Amino acid sequence: MSGLALVYTVFPDEESARAAARSALHDGLAACANILAPCTSLYEWEGEVRESVEIPVLLKTTAARADALIERVEAMHPYEVPAILSWPVVRAPHAFAKWVNDQTHW
Repeated sequence: MSGLALVYTVFPDEESARAAARSALHDGLAACANILAPCTSLYEWEGEVRESVEIPVLLKTTAARADALIERVEAMHPYEVPAILSWPVVRAPHAFAKWVNDQTHW
């Protein structure tokens, strides 16, 4: 186990995605954020199937900082019920894992 975690979420626009990513980086909650190309999301909300364009964000952090990162993203998220998911990183090169730990160690 690498001791790292990935946190994934989607935002309604690039501005809110960048704001959350920058906040997480600034406060050492994440070492890196990848703001991905827009995607089309289909989901049921309030009894109807909806379709919207969203901006996926993948944040790299440590397992120890994942909960705090999730709380930050949730607090900054414009959605009423944001999808924020986390999973452990099974393998990562030692140098990268060390870098993530160094970036998020406060």
